[in-house]
Amino acid sequence: MSEALTSPVLTARESATEASEWSAASSEIVVGKDILELLSSSMYVDPMTIYREYTQNSADAIDEARGNALLSSKTSGRVSISINPVGRAIRIRDNGIGIPWSDFFQRLSSLGASKKRGTESRGFRGVGRLAGLGYCQELIFRSRASTEKLVSEMRWDCRVLKSALRSANNSQRLAEIVQSIVSARRVPANDYPDHFFEVELKGVIRHRDDRLLNPVAVAEYLSQVAPVPFSPEFTFSSEIEAALAPHVNLANLDIRINDSESPIFRPHRNSFPLNEVAMDETTQLEIAALNDVDGNVAAIVWVAHHGYYGALPARALVKGIRLRSGNVQVGDNNLLEGMFSETRFNAWAIAEVHVVDKKVLPNGRRDHFEQSSHLDNLLNQLTPLIREIARRCRDSSIARKWVREFDTHRLAILDEAKVVRRGGLSRAGFKSRSDSMAKSLKAIDKIVATRYIDEGTRKNLSTQATSLHATAARALKGDAVETDPLERFRPAEKRAYQNVISLIYECASNRAAALALVDKLLMRLSKNEDSVAKRSAVRVKKKPKKTSRRQRHS
Repeated sequence: MSEALTSPVLTARESATEASEWSAASSEIVVGKDILELLSSSMYVDPMTIYREYTQNSADAIDEARGNALLSSKTSGRVSISINPVGRAIRIRDNGIGIPWSDFFQRLSSLGASKKRGTESRGFRGVGRLAGLGYCQELIFRSRASTEKLVSEMRWDCRVLKSALRSANNSQRLAEIVQSIVSARRVPANDYPDHFFEVELKGVIRHRDDRLLNPVAVAEYLSQVAPVPFSPEFTFSSEIEAALAPHVNLANLDIRINDSESPIFRPHRNSFPLNEVAMDETTQLEIAALNDVDGNVAAIVWVAHHGYYGALPARALVKGIRLRSGNVQVGDNNLLEGMFSETRFNAWAIAEVHVVDKKVLPNGRRDHFEQSSHLDNLLNQLTPLIREIARRCRDSSIARKWVREFDTHRLAILDEAKVVRRGGLSRAGFKSRSDSMAKSLKAIDKIVATRYIDEGTRKNLSTQATSLHATAARALKGDAVETDPLERFRPAEKRAYQNVISLIYECASNRAAALALVDKLLMRLSKNEDSVAKRSAVRVKKKPKKTSRRQRHS
């Protein structure tokens, strides 16, 4: 792990008056125990990352198995995940090539020395397998190569590791710590597959909301980040995969949790929820290729256009432009939001950028790519596409504003028409209602003509506008009213009631409440007037006839 190096000793005169030649360091290079914590739990902030790291390794092992003819093109690359919340255990097994015993201990105990570097593999830094160290009490690796009769096992004692890391003894070196917590053995194959690799986490530590042991949460996470196929229910799936296949090793793993009947699919669907009641749907697919500085394909981008009615909810699992390398997601859905003129528009988008340029590499955490001129070139080419998405978002936002305004004017016209049809208005009140309807009718005509409204919406609004013009015309002509409810009152009484009704309309904070109150008032006045008329008629009918004196005495 280290090598002592020596250098010539300088005299006091030499060190003070002139520079010496460069030489190697004279002290021993020390790699302390804390590096192990940095390479495990401290490196991966989100506990769910362990599923991404292990399924990524599974995809590489399955690719290698295909390359060695252990899996046919018709045999699925299978990853079986067993989650036991009661026993607090997780097991992830693949049908990849496996690791032979001769390489088993060295490959799984070495740190940052992966044989994958420089290959087509997705992982190459040799630290991903350590992701589970910080989240369990025991980490166990098992594997079997196709030529072996026994299964190889390696056990990492995470409890001893945590105790050593907490210890104040700083003299322990990395190699000593690893040797104290790692042990290996071989066991009978029994029911194990002919070739496989699995990792088992025992005594999973409760972390946050215990999502590591939540099968639903794990499935949702893997559907977004892992190399799994699109759902057959997504119309654009075949078109996207056809565009990616020449450039990207899709892998498309068959991942099942707790032996579920259905594998995990990508979360994209033809329709998706906007909120508790509203839905949106994908309507158009846009695919583009981005080139590197030499003119070769650097990335494939696809965008699923939709209604752009607002920010997509997190539960839709598709919001934001996502970056992928080897068909594994890098970072989260917010990685490119800073490229938008308004960052909120990133959450309105459904898109992916599949990076294929080998000079653009994910960083150690896979939460972004390593900074380089090649990455800058790729991002610069994304700018026009992002600008176009932002334009669609902005146009849709403006269009919805106009539609909301149209609906406001529509309700105002209908309400004013109701007021006019009810009657009981003074001349000034009638003119005010007439002017209000005319103003709203002019506004809806302007909205129908605006360029932000798409043709389908424009046609619908135009039909409504025609109907509203007719409704207003009928109300103003008095076609819907036989007689004014106040016509039967004397002029002074009529004016008094009209003033009261005008005050109700002017002072009421709620238009619907005002209409209801005026309805009751007019109904009560109408009933009272009818009652008065009936009583008068009865009195006239029962009034005794006058008789002459002769008739009374006869």
